[in-house]
Amino acid sequence: MRALIYSIVVLSLVLCLAGLPMASALAAETAGPADGGRSGGAMAVDLVLLRPLGLAATVLGGVLYVVSLPFSAAGGNADEVRQKLVEEPAGYTFQRPLGEL
Repeated sequence: MRALIYSIVVLSLVLCLAGLPMASALAAETAGPADGGRSGGAMAVDLVLLRPLGLAATVLGGVLYVVSLPFSAAGGNADEVRQKLVEEPAGYTFQRPLGEL
């Protein structure tokens, strides 16, 4: 029983210490950068999380566009479908400045 309590206490302390930098970055992100520019935390989140998700959305949108092409071409809205499924995710991923969420 004592070993279990010791393990829980040690694990809790390790998790708290590991989460400290994240909490600090979140507090800095919430406060916003002092100079009005993009913060390093926003750039890191954008680079590590949002850009890969945007790339996946672009690829998935391209696949869905090809699958829907016969139907959207018959309906006359192939350009609109391409815009929504491919161009908008690609623009979000590749054209906006790093850290501009």
